[in-house]
Amino acid sequence: MTVSFPAAILLEVSPKPDKSRNKSRAPRIRVPNNERAIFIVDESKFLGVIQRLSLTGGSAVLAKGPIPRGAMGKMILNTVFGKVTAQIEFLQTGADGIPLAQAFRFLAMDDDSSRRFTAAASQMEKEGFSDAPETSPLSAKAPLGQLLNSVRRLAATLSHTRS
Repeated sequence: MTVSFPAAILLEVSPKPDKSRNKSRAPRIRVPNNERAIFIVDESKFLGVIQRLSLTGGSAVLAKGPIPRGAMGKMILNTVFGKVTAQIEFLQTGADGIPLAQAFRFLAMDDDSSRRFTAAASQMEKEGFSDAPETSPLSAKAPLGQLLNSVRRLAATLSHTRS
């Protein structure tokens, strides 16, 4: 004898990716002048040369060599706006195509450090160290804009010499 009763099967369905929300990575900044930071892991301090930074993390070549992926640590970076202290997690090595560079992500930063870091990152971005795309394709910093400005200067020089 078979008893029939309504049965519900619940499936966990992952939501479809929302293509209207392009997850873009934070602009990365090439850090000039071989800026150094102090890294602390398990109470051991060592230097690292910062390669790139973004609002979410960065990469550095560490004097101690690679740190195990997933290890937690602290970074202390001096900026023109003051000292920045952050809790970090070490990620993969080979960051930015540099075999000795190790990526890290920021886990926590106090309010003062966050303000200082944001100000320093903004200044470096304004000075042209960011890999963020230009807002206007014909801006003076974009390659096409530079070419256009050169052509205009050349045209102005040629027309001036012909007169």
